[in-house]
Amino acid sequence: MTARNSPILIPLLLALGCAFAGPAGGEVQELRVTATAYNSLPGQTEGDPSIAAWGDRLEPGMRAIAVSRDLLDLGLTRGVEVEIDGLPGRYKVLDKLHWRWEKRIDVYMGTDLHAAKQFGKRQVTIRWKPKR
Repeated sequence: MTARNSPILIPLLLALGCAFAGPAGGEVQELRVTATAYNSLPGQTEGDPSIAAWGDRLEPGMRAIAVSRDLLDLGLTRGVEVEIDGLPGRYKVLDKLHWRWEKRIDVYMGTDLHAAKQFGKRQVTIRWKPKR
């Protein structure tokens, strides 16, 4: 049997191809950014340090990041999950950085100031599937 004369094979291949394209056909995006870390501690933000820019409550143990506002246009919007090279698991975009930053993420470290300082500032590659 060849693909030319199989009424099942072509739709099956098309369906499998779409399944790997991601949600709503979105392709995986990749970008090299500067990464730093932050905590939900007084003095590191204005107002309640546990409330993120979109109103989400941050709690120690959450895998969350803040993104610079230029990344919003690339599909890194609230709720998008991000893989960060060198860190396990996926992190959810729940916060925004100040306008002055570009191509930057801030990894949430709960109240562990030592862990945030140890993380420091580094270049990382991030991957995500934008919402459509």
